[in-house]
Amino acid sequence: MSNTSKTLTPRSAAADDPTAAPVAVVDPRLLVREEGLKGYVTEFRRKIKGGELGSLPVVIGLVVIWAIFQLQNDRFLSADNLANISYYLSATGMLAIGLVFVLLLGEIDLSVGSVSGLASTLFAVFVADQGLNAWLALALTIITGILIGALHGWFFARIGVPAFVVTLAGFLGWNGLMLWLLGDSGTINIPSDSGPVHLLGQSSFFMDQAIIGAYLLAGLGVVLSLVGNVNEQRRRKAANVPFRPTGEILLRVLLLALVSFAAAAVLNNSAGVSNALVIFLACLITMDFVLRRTTYGRKVFAVGGGTEAARRAGISVPMIRISVFAIAGGFAAVGGMFFAGQTASATLSAGGGNTLMLAIAAAVIGGTSLFGGRGSVWSALLGMLVIQSIQTGLDLLNMNTSIQYMITGGVLLGAVVIDSVSRRSQKAAGRA
Repeated sequence: MSNTSKTLTPRSAAADDPTAAPVAVVDPRLLVREEGLKGYVTEFRRKIKGGELGSLPVVIGLVVIWAIFQLQNDRFLSADNLANISYYLSATGMLAIGLVFVLLLGEIDLSVGSVSGLASTLFAVFVADQGLNAWLALALTIITGILIGALHGWFFARIGVPAFVVTLAGFLGWNGLMLWLLGDSGTINIPSDSGPVHLLGQSSFFMDQAIIGAYLLAGLGVVLSLVGNVNEQRRRKAANVPFRPTGEILLRVLLLALVSFAAAAVLNNSAGVSNALVIFLACLITMDFVLRRTTYGRKVFAVGGGTEAARRAGISVPMIRISVFAIAGGFAAVGGMFFAGQTASATLSAGGGNTLMLAIAAAVIGGTSLFGGRGSVWSALLGMLVIQSIQTGLDLLNMNTSIQYMITGGVLLGAVVIDSVSRRSQKAAGRA
């Protein structure tokens, strides 16, 4: 494809006047390349008018939330408080990663909170009661979560039971099993020095080696981003399709470097980078690669965009559905291990309370559509930053939990409204 505009004759003009002059239609990607900064501004306006908002609303919302809480309490943006936000968002964030896959199909999984609580309880039983090796117990726990999710997906995909009903039954059933395993005490303490619990606790390698670890991780992220963008540019050049110019790639990588090293510097002024945050970010990068760079990821988006069209394209819709719920179950189990690492115990509150609602809210607030077919695993990070910032900010202001629920609910409603309006705008622009 040459980097020149193509001239097409719109169907309506040709029908009204066969002698009508052709109308120039410019590929917006080529417009960006040809007009430089003006092209980027034009493309940005086109996306806004067409409802392609991306992560812009949640980023603006996060900035506003941080500004409001900082004005109310100058400790909000302190290194210690930001380190706490980064640590405690990871557990629920793991649940949100799995939910993103389910939401991409336009479905819902109400069982992830109970599965995470059951996972932490199973790990505690394996290690504290049965004396099993901690790492083997971790593997068994995660496998159990995957099998539970696959079971939900099988009932949905093969039997035809609505996902809402299947996972609601799972929410009740797995919560009951957790209560039965915990017994009358309601708590099973886990040795804090057991491998996974120590790994996910607030004491970690990256905290002990804060300065080295934080900057190494920031540098690694920047290098991986640069390599990934350059490789994509090379592939698109070879395929003779529009590609990002080198200047844009360098600008993107520079911005990432500024954010990454600034975050590392802030966390270094506190306890450093927690293992929980590192593992959470590693999972985000991995699953983002799965969704955007693999055949499987494209199949997930295809099924979410239209089941019948995906089936006619030769995609095994039942297998995609089962695998997606298995992923959600696996990440719910991992999230349960994060909860266990935070308290070195399995308790009645693990995965309970508002954990499920916050995980769903995080995925939706972060930009994943409830209607399916559109979203990113980075929604889990953005959404959890918003939710955890609200929780922490209200705690600093000594406000009641009820206020937190009301504000979070309002933010969630706003995110769904934006999503709905965005989809309507895309339909009007012919891009749905």
